[in-house]
Amino acid sequence: MDTLLLDLLTAKTQGDYQAFLYDCDGTLADNMQAHKDSYVTTAGEFGFTLDPALIDELAGWPTVAVVAEMSRRYQVAIDEVAFTQRKGQIFFEKYIEHTQPVGFVVEHLKQHAGKVKIGVVSGGRRHTVERTLNVLGIMPLVDTIVCAGETPQGKPFPDPFLKAAQDLGADPAKCMVFEDGVPGVQSAIAAGMQAIRIDHIGAETV
Repeated sequence: MDTLLLDLLTAKTQGDYQAFLYDCDGTLADNMQAHKDSYVTTAGEFGFTLDPALIDELAGWPTVAVVAEMSRRYQVAIDEVAFTQRKGQIFFEKYIEHTQPVGFVVEHLKQHAGKVKIGVVSGGRRHTVERTLNVLGIMPLVDTIVCAGETPQGKPFPDPFLKAAQDLGADPAKCMVFEDGVPGVQSAIAAGMQAIRIDHIGAETV
């Protein structure tokens, strides 16, 4: 865990906040390569070669929405539900038990649990997100979780973060969001919240 990054993150989150809302994959969990590998493997099974850069571009989107975008860009017909289920199966069976934390972000959550409300807002499926948080050892610290398919629209729309704020009884203007991708930041800003790109800590913030 990088103490300097934790100190920088802590300094940027001083204020009268009611809730801290964390993305899961790539923000709390250092697992984006595993997700990309799962997408690439699944795409191969479905008969096409996927450029994993697309997964970085769409970070935070619900998997089914990512698959729909793949279908559009690659001009291939994909059963979105079947692809999503298979990708989730590969990730769950091969990678999830080996999930490592993004140390300074997980420590930030631990230090603020009980002081502000804690939410996790993810484009992943609930059973995968909950298992990831359990592997990281932070599930008991989380007050609410919002996952793919639980709001009318996912990231980059504001719905997931607004639901989390509602669940926590928090004013959106007093929520800070922690993200590692553009769609998640767009979602947070659209919800009237502040956002920090954890992958820009030490360089720049959004």
